Amino acid sequence: MAAPEHPGEQAHPQPIRLLAIRRTPLCPDEVFQAVGDAAAGGMALFVGTVRNHDADVDGLGHACHPLRSPAVGDTAVAVAVACPHRGDAFEACGELIDGLKHEVPIWRHQKFSDGTDEWVGA
Repeated sequence: MAAPEHPGEQAHPQPIRLLAIRRTPLCPDEVFQAVGDAAAGGMALFVGTVRNHDADVDGLGHACHPLRSPAVGDTAVAVAVACPHRGDAFEACGELIDGLKHEVPIWRHQKFSDGTDEWVGA
């Protein structure tokens, strides 16, 4: 007879607890709190910020919706996961942000301080 499954190893009945595209600034605390689970032994949070790595980028535009345009230093994306074990949480968080970046082109329109702009990876 097989041993019963540990409660912390079971999938949560509501795996996606918060999914939103917003016109207002993102709140990493809200994202992190949304995945809290008493059975989770590990939680991981990724916060992606707008960076100036390409000739005086001031901010980013959005390809799919008329949303806010985050400036350099602003939070552009936040994802969080809770899993029974920390390694699984890190791996799941990485897969989630990689999948999101691959599928959703919302941060690829760079706006420069001289008034010019450029679509990257589109």
